[in-house]
Amino acid sequence: MAEKTAEKKYIISKKIDQFFIDLASIFRFMKRFFVEVWLPPYEFREVIRQCYQIGVKSLPLISLTGFIVGIVFTNQSRPSLTEFGATSWLPALISIAIVRAMGPLVTALIAAGKVGSSIGAEISSMKVTEQIDAMEVSATNPFKFLVVTRVIACTVMIPLLVMYVDFVALLGAFLNVHQNELTSLTTFFVEVFEALTFLDIFSSIIKSTVFGFTIGIVGCYKGYTSSKGTEGVGKAANASVVMAMFLIFIEELLALQIVNFFRFN
Repeated sequence: MAEKTAEKKYIISKKIDQFFIDLASIFRFMKRFFVEVWLPPYEFREVIRQCYQIGVKSLPLISLTGFIVGIVFTNQSRPSLTEFGATSWLPALISIAIVRAMGPLVTALIAAGKVGSSIGAEISSMKVTEQIDAMEVSATNPFKFLVVTRVIACTVMIPLLVMYVDFVALLGAFLNVHQNELTSLTTFFVEVFEALTFLDIFSSIIKSTVFGFTIGIVGCYKGYTSSKGTEGVGKAANASVVMAMFLIFIEELLALQIVNFFRFN
């Protein structure tokens, strides 16, 4: 019995030690990014290529998801407002919900699944096939070329995708509202923008920028530090998605508290 208790304590202690080791490794990785992002050479061509991969190639999935979100949320909100005879509030309610929370959160979660896993798997496979070692031998900085470019691209493109998803979701909501209440396009969007404030739009952009940085840095970290072997590629892709989504929810909660503090004070 005493041996089992001692073994459990040892396992718990080892897991705690590993947690803090991983935490220190992540902070060193982020510190290296913030140092190298300012140092030449600047890989502008690779940044543009990654922006295309992250932004343009995500448009079909993002468009469909945003359109469905707008329609579904409108359908779900209508019965509650109908009970109070307040269906005219639908455009304002939809705009606030989509711009403040649903647009950034849905876009970030989809990007974490599509972009985060892709980055983690790509960098990890390059490590397995020793392409990263080959880049170091050829006097190329692999961290600058692989990590910095992808994190910058994610940080830039996710806010743009969020604004696009907001528009597509509002368009889907308009079609649903127009079908049921015969509201005109002009009236709908006038009510949408009247309900929004500068704080709503600004906080959405800042929040989505943080989400983008999180997706990029997590995917790159998991891929760059993955264990060698084909199994490590799968683990890196899976861990990139899980950790990015977990951090996104935490950041959403913190952002909500900060924004509400400024809104009500």
